[in-house]
Amino acid sequence: MRNLLLTASLLLSLATYAQNTPGEVPAPGKAQTKPIWITGATLHLGNGQAIQGIIGFDKGKITYVGSGAEIRLNRNEADIIDATGKHVYPGFIAFNSILGLNEVDAVRATRDYAETGELNPNVRALIAYNTDSRITPTVRNNGTLLSQIAPQGGRISGRSSVVHFDAWNWEDATVRAEDGMHFNWPSMRVYDAWWAPPADEQRKRSAEQMAAMEQFMEDAKAYLAQSKPEKINLKLEAMREVMNGKCKVYVHTGEAKSMIAAVNFFAKYNLRPVIVGADEAGEIVSFLRDKQIPLILSRTQRLPGRNGDPVDAPFTLPAQLAAAGIPFGLMMDGAWEQRNIPFQAGQAVGYGLAPERAVQALTGDAARILGIDATYGTLETGKSATLFISAGDALDIRGNKLEAAFIDGRRIELSDKQTGLYKKFSEKYGVEAP
Repeated sequence: MRNLLLTASLLLSLATYAQNTPGEVPAPGKAQTKPIWITGATLHLGNGQAIQGIIGFDKGKITYVGSGAEIRLNRNEADIIDATGKHVYPGFIAFNSILGLNEVDAVRATRDYAETGELNPNVRALIAYNTDSRITPTVRNNGTLLSQIAPQGGRISGRSSVVHFDAWNWEDATVRAEDGMHFNWPSMRVYDAWWAPPADEQRKRSAEQMAAMEQFMEDAKAYLAQSKPEKINLKLEAMREVMNGKCKVYVHTGEAKSMIAAVNFFAKYNLRPVIVGADEAGEIVSFLRDKQIPLILSRTQRLPGRNGDPVDAPFTLPAQLAAAGIPFGLMMDGAWEQRNIPFQAGQAVGYGLAPERAVQALTGDAARILGIDATYGTLETGKSATLFISAGDALDIRGNKLEAAFIDGRRIELSDKQTGLYKKFSEKYGVEAP
């Protein structure tokens, strides 16, 4: 009886914690009813260029991007936003995130980003995505309006999806349901440290993990070659779109040796992977360029992973890759940390990356890697009106202050739990809130 009461009390406390007070998770925006024009702003197009001009959109689609010299605006027929001296950006895109899959790290019931077991290609992160997360509004209020929601853990984690951050449920949020399969590549580095097992044991374990992955791929290939399998295998069925090239392959590794091995491994199946992490990409720039391998880089605001590397190696890597013409995006670990994605790009700008190339990494290149560039990623006529207005440079924490944001033309409310608390205590202490 005591255990029953304890369990009931815990469930009640979790339910109470999960309830959202008004303003913490704003309702989705209403559909656009009339044309909207944003005038006088610097337009960061997401393709490496910026222009001074105006942008217009209607019914959720961009209808005009340009200087505006030939445009005559009628205030009775459209909403006009004067953004003189401000900046307009395509919505930033987060990679490899667990937004909506994790709410409180310390509460297991709120963590839905990993399945038990090693080989889980049948796992789909999308159906666990929670549009009522209190974390998501804090992230979009810094300009990130779309995200790749990815499972974690195991050797094969499962399938990711792309969502936007203005929806009632995961079906409404879906931008691309079947984005890609995520593989965690075994470490091929032999560590010589007090905490590491003997070198032979490390090599043996790595070889066993590689053999298991290769066996699984061969099993999938043989299974899918059958016109009508005698017995349905859900794990192998989940590999169908991977093997026919309709579902991307994301390989998680930071080691140069592992990146080369992964690219060569998947080439046997006529697949070209996207490398996630890629900490040591600077060591194999020519290889990655020749093989045309897109990258999703770990955060720039970190220390180098190897002894002897320059302390600024993570800061300068984006500029090095850009100079070589290698497409890349940027990512953060975790859920709430995604709010800092713009400032990772800003860090790279401080170490040689051109500002508009940094914006491109968060928008145009990110959309291209995810296969959603026909609709999102750049400010172009015919594309989705998913964009935001910032008072200043959105890659600089001092300038990133959103004044308006739109997802598919719907104006979203820029409030969250943190802005609510800021306002509350500003009023208590008589401090003027921005």
